[in-house]
Amino acid sequence: MSNHYHLAVTTPGANLVEGMRWLQGTFATRFNRLRNERGHLFQGRYKSLIVDPDAGLGPLCHYIHLNPVRARLCAVTGLPAYRWTSLGWLMQPKLRPSWYDPQPPLAHAGDLADIPAGRKHYLDYLAWLTEDEPARKEQRFAEMSKGWIIGTGQFAKALVREHREKIGQGPRLAAELRAAREALWQDELDRLLRKLRRPRADLAPAGKSAGWKLALAAALKARTTVTNRWLATALHLGNLHETSRKVSAWNRQPDPALLKRLQGTPNPKA
Repeated sequence: MSNHYHLAVTTPGANLVEGMRWLQGTFATRFNRLRNERGHLFQGRYKSLIVDPDAGLGPLCHYIHLNPVRARLCAVTGLPAYRWTSLGWLMQPKLRPSWYDPQPPLAHAGDLADIPAGRKHYLDYLAWLTEDEPARKEQRFAEMSKGWIIGTGQFAKALVREHREKIGQGPRLAAELRAAREALWQDELDRLLRKLRRPRADLAPAGKSAGWKLALAAALKARTTVTNRWLATALHLGNLHETSRKVSAWNRQPDPALLKRLQGTPNPKA
C-alpha cells in the first residue's frame, strides 16, 4: 500500500486505542527523526472494524495478503518475498515472531495444515482468489474497509445485544480496565527491577535522570502500552513531558550494560 496499511490484530484486553497510539506515535517519531521532519505523519484517526473470528477473520487475512497484488506492487508468486506483508511469515515459519498466528487464513482456505504442502496450497488459493470474482464477492472483499463489522449478520446482532446489556456500565468497566492495565505495568516493573537487583524503594531517592531508571522506563515502553504519566509517577522521573524527553534521549544513546541486563535491544533511530 502506498499511503496506508491494514492490520488484523487480536487484543488480549480492550486496549486497541492504547496500542494504536503507541504504534503510530512511535512510527511517526522515528520517521520524522530519520527524515529530519516535524509534524503529523498520519492524517486523521485510524479506522477499526470488529471482526467475526469464525466467519470474518479468514477472509480478512486473504484480503490483506492480496493488497500488494491489487495495488500492482507485485504478483501473487512474489508475495512470499514481498517485505511489507505477513505472508512471508506464513510461508517461512522460521521467520515468524512469537505472536503471529497463521491458522485463521490456512483454516479458512480449506483446513490447510501448517506444513510445506499446506502453505503451497494456500499460495495457490490466493492466486485462485485473484481470478475468481464470485469468490471475492462471497467473501465480501468489497466490504472489508466499510461499515463497522466484518462477519455474519448473526454475529452483528449478538454484538448489538451485548452492547445494550452494557449500557450504563461504562464508568465501572473503564475503571476495572484501568486497574487491570496498571496492574500489568506494575508486574512488569517489578520483573525488570529484579533483573537490575534493585528494590522498589530505590526509585524515589534516585535522581530523576538516573540512567537505570530511564532504562526501566524505556524497557517498559517497549514491552507495554504504559503511559508517560504513569512512568513519571511510578519511577519518580518528574512530569510526563520530562519523562518523554529523557526516555527518548536515553533510547538514542542507550547504556549497553543496562540493555543487556534487561534483555532488551536499542530502538533504532528512536
